[in-house]
Amino acid sequence: MEKNKKGGIIGVIITIIILIILVFITNINSENISIIENVANNIVMPIENALTYLKNKLNNNDKFFENIDELKNENSSLKQENSELEQKLREFEIIKNENEQLKQQLNLAEKYSEFTTVPGTIISRDISNYSKTLVINVGSDNGIEEKMTVIADEGLVGYVISTTNKTSKIQTIIDSASATSCLASSTRDTMICKGTIENKSQLSASNIATDARIIQGDSVETSGLGGIYVKGIHVGRIKKVNEGSNKTDSYAIIETAVDFEKLETVLVITN
Repeated sequence: MEKNKKGGIIGVIITIIILIILVFITNINSENISIIENVANNIVMPIENALTYLKNKLNNNDKFFENIDELKNENSSLKQENSELEQKLREFEIIKNENEQLKQQLNLAEKYSEFTTVPGTIISRDISNYSKTLVINVGSDNGIEEKMTVIADEGLVGYVISTTNKTSKIQTIIDSASATSCLASSTRDTMICKGTIENKSQLSASNIATDARIIQGDSVETSGLGGIYVKGIHVGRIKKVNEGSNKTDSYAIIETAVDFEKLETVLVITN
């Protein structure tokens, strides 16, 4: 309270000094004004600055500027801590994703325990209109060879078409150049399922016998014929049956069990 009172007194003194100077200047000749202005500036301004500093000191205004410096330092420190936390969060997400992939691989190995398998993670994919291939992070050093069947949790993925020491390239069943010999699970009717250019999750099933009784919604699996895929791997479900003008033109649309755009983990059957 006393500090505020002192500050107010000093303010009044400064105001009185300025008024006296202004009165003095207005009562002298104009030609002498510039000389007196210079004298006033040289004498009054330092006094005014000193009195203003003293007023701020008494009112603790100088603390305000000290607080600004402290806030700047605290802000810089908080930014650094935030950056470190973000880095730790990214590292945690990487570890979490790796653990999730390992869990998926373990579940796959248990599900297909009748096969000898090698787990792999997709590191590159080419799912375009004309080529639908994947690259995984295991190769010949892991016992992978060409024409080995590749599966996922939901069902058939494709087969190995080439390898390096550390990687393998997979031609998926949705590639338009692929052909998979399949069976309708209920009726045991055979068909050849091929990838289409138009769709990334559907196959076109042809070579259907004229006396076949294809049922919409029926499950489709590998037949084991053709020398590539083992028998009994789930491929998908019959989405639609199109009967042509004659029985030889009939075909079916198969919805694949695997979502190839979200696929991350696979198993390669080695036996």
